Amino acid sequence: MENYRILLTEEQIQKRVKELGEQITKDYKDKHPLFICMLKGAIVFFSDIIRNVKIPVEMDFARLSSYRNGTVSGEMQMINDITAEVKGKDVIIVEDIVDSGKTLSYFCELLKKKEPASIKICAFSDKKERREVDIEADYVGFDIPNVFVIGYGLDYAEKYRELPFLAEVLDPSKI
Repeated sequence: MENYRILLTEEQIQKRVKELGEQITKDYKDKHPLFICMLKGAIVFFSDIIRNVKIPVEMDFARLSSYRNGTVSGEMQMINDITAEVKGKDVIIVEDIVDSGKTLSYFCELLKKKEPASIKICAFSDKKERREVDIEADYVGFDIPNVFVIGYGLDYAEKYRELPFLAEVLDPSKI
């Protein structure tokens, strides 16, 4: 597929992930946070961030969906809930992209009912222009423009997640 323009190279991504890992390590020194990966898109970022955090961590996975047929947002659905005990723990939600904020807002509300000590959000990318609810990530890899992106775990119809870079799709009708 030549229908894309690279926004972030593999080298840029790895440099920033290392910086985020160092910051989280510093911020959670002497703590044992629970990292929750938002499947499927965040798995690549999650794996890289975990390797760059130099403190003991616990991991779990959640999968919510508000998308149907590719890119059209619909009703929120919990596909895979976490199994870890949350009460009293410092939780870091790892997300691939924050755009409308609806999925994260919904998941944070569910988590708050489980009484964690704290909840922070670590997002690979942030599209502030698309925000529809009041939610902000505490750790952000990159602010990106309001374009359709693929790569580094992000997909279109389950394709292109394996790309080691982040790219803008130039003509979505051709993918």
